[in-house]
Amino acid sequence: MDKPYVVGITGGIGTGKTECTRFLMEHGGVVIDADTLSRELTSPAGEALPAIEERFGRGVFNEDGTLNRRALGEVVFSDEERRRELEGIIHPMVQHSVMMSIRQAAQDGISLVFLSVPLLFETGMDALCDETWCMSVSPEEQLRRVMERDGLTRAEAQARIASQMPQDEKERRATHLIHTERPIEVTHAELLVLLRDLRHRVS
Repeated sequence: MDKPYVVGITGGIGTGKTECTRFLMEHGGVVIDADTLSRELTSPAGEALPAIEERFGRGVFNEDGTLNRRALGEVVFSDEERRRELEGIIHPMVQHSVMMSIRQAAQDGISLVFLSVPLLFETGMDALCDETWCMSVSPEEQLRRVMERDGLTRAEAQARIASQMPQDEKERRATHLIHTERPIEVTHAELLVLLRDLRHRVS
């Protein structure tokens, strides 16, 4: 197999990507998760840590040498230039891991892969996708979810949301929108229909 059919899963922070990919995995979907890859790169002994320490110093690390994600977040989400520095370290590494994972899926004979990337369009990784699905919620609900999930102040949550491409731009670029403000059962039913249709088209 040359390449599996790749469906990009994206959406702004707090729009429901994690729940979407969890459901797809429960129903046999193969998911490559950029957030998981990024966390591996920044976990203890992770490949990205030396470059992060060189650029940002020991102040964003805990005493035991692990990355202090909150401290790093406070730096990069308050300064766009610093955020771009971090992205310059992480994104190329994540993209390489994603491409290796897609290649491995092809070698394993997997015909359909879901690629979950919050910054799918921002990083140009939509070029790897045959179609894209975008999770969507209202701005008010997105802000509420981010504050509640991550224990952030309103200003901190707004800064994280503002660091990404505007949600309406993501929606404009996507092949399909999935609204996640409805009861979860409704969203699950829609995902199941989409999954069955995909498998029919790809098989």
